[in-house]
Amino acid sequence: MLSQYLAKYVDQQQSLGFKFRVQQILLRGYVSFAEEHGDRHIRSARVLAWAARAPSPEQRRNRLLTVRRFALAMHAVKPRHQVPAADALGHAVVKRRPPYIYSADEIARLLRAATALRPVGSIRPIMYVTLFGLLTATGMRIAEALALRIDDVSADGLVVRKTKFQKSRLLHFTQQLGWRSTDIWSPGGR
Repeated sequence: MLSQYLAKYVDQQQSLGFKFRVQQILLRGYVSFAEEHGDRHIRSARVLAWAARAPSPEQRRNRLLTVRRFALAMHAVKPRHQVPAADALGHAVVKRRPPYIYSADEIARLLRAATALRPVGSIRPIMYVTLFGLLTATGMRIAEALALRIDDVSADGLVVRKTKFQKSRLLHFTQQLGWRSTDIWSPGGR
């Protein structure tokens, strides 16, 4: 029964444009656990028992919140589904490592090391020097740089497609300001 609810929920999320891969894996794990215990509906106590099996507090909270969103959707259709409290496992402690900013000397050493990559005479050293130089000069994310195609180079600059949050933008260079970014397409656009 829960498996059928999950299949419909996953279809709904994916039809809305969400990739829903990690969430689907987590929800399958929960549903399997709940069905092994004979549950036909979402039960808060079972959600907490399943979430508590995760190895870290962050993973336990992620499990809880993922199933909670599923429970909210199911509760709207069938009130027999219970919705666990968002803070049932405590409040989140966000620990984000501060970014490391490379110095000009470190960048120069990195580029020199890239030129020495083997095999000598291959495209590999040139590719890495170009990639690291592009990242350094523009501030692009690695995924954005790796996704660039020849068609993305224009007289106006670099078109960066489907960036974080599925936007696209134009990176262009000005003598006064250096590299600048301008949003050009919104989600669902080109």
